[in-house]
Amino acid sequence: MGAAAEDAVKQLGLLMDQVEAPLGRSFQNVHQGHPRETMLRFLKAREWNVSKAHKMLVDSLNWRIQNEIDSVLERPIPVDLYRSIRGSQLIGLSGYTKEGLPVFGIGVGQSTYDKASVHYYVQSHIQINEYRDRIILPMLTKKYGRPITTCIKVLDMTGLKLSAMSQMKMLSSISTVDDLNYPEKSETYYIVNVPYIFSACWKVVKPLLQERTKKKVKVLSGCGRDELLQIMDYSSLPHFCRREGSGSSKHSSADVDDCFSPDHPFHKELYGHTTEESSHKELLKMGSLHVSIPDPDPNDAKIVEVIEAEFHKMGGQNGSTNGHKV
Repeated sequence: MGAAAEDAVKQLGLLMDQVEAPLGRSFQNVHQGHPRETMLRFLKAREWNVSKAHKMLVDSLNWRIQNEIDSVLERPIPVDLYRSIRGSQLIGLSGYTKEGLPVFGIGVGQSTYDKASVHYYVQSHIQINEYRDRIILPMLTKKYGRPITTCIKVLDMTGLKLSAMSQMKMLSSISTVDDLNYPEKSETYYIVNVPYIFSACWKVVKPLLQERTKKKVKVLSGCGRDELLQIMDYSSLPHFCRREGSGSSKHSSADVDDCFSPDHPFHKELYGHTTEESSHKELLKMGSLHVSIPDPDPNDAKIVEVIEAEFHKMGGQNGSTNGHKV
């Protein structure tokens, strides 16, 4: 890293030394002993502008305090509802890359978000983020003897349909939470099992993305197995990438190899952790956490508008291309 970047980190560090005590405590929860890496992420997200990165980080810390994010892992979602959420918000930890980065599989095309309120889905998403950042990444950092602060995401587009437009508000809310409070946590986004509808949207969205983001997105052929095996072992592949022709992220709740399943070790450990943490409190806090969703970045809002327009355009056609692969 160049001298200018190091100087930016130093300047931001001096500014963070001056924040009020509550923000300082929340910042410790965020950086988990590695403030430099955290400041680097926020600086990258704001193109190395120190004042903008400082505002972004302070805004994020205030958001954490106002929404009690530092105690979100002490608030288990009722177990039956949690299982329903896992069946409709498809995400899970499938394993690790050869360099030790966590691999998260995400079933974009088959997530329905129709079994709970938006508050529960956002809460569940934030709990996964916080468990990743406070439990998994520090464990990997200790194991490998170097800071590991990011992850890999594999997005399965199987089943993506025009009806997904009804989920745009939900997806936009989750994306905004991530962009403003968990920036630069994903090294690479691998897109697999791509239908025509994604390819059409990607063509119009790609030009709107920042160059830094474009470089992170890799659209793979088929289920992406061969390319992904270059960076991870077979056992770490998400289940929807394990064999050509599977073409599906459909899952069985009893299948522990399915990283979406509530019976997968990752989800059992996460839920067990929140239950254990809540047992230490005098008052068990269950129920949804009403997290305030920050206003999206204007450019991100524009991207959502473009996607919606493309969906409307395709919806006006006869739909004959809907199932074709590219």
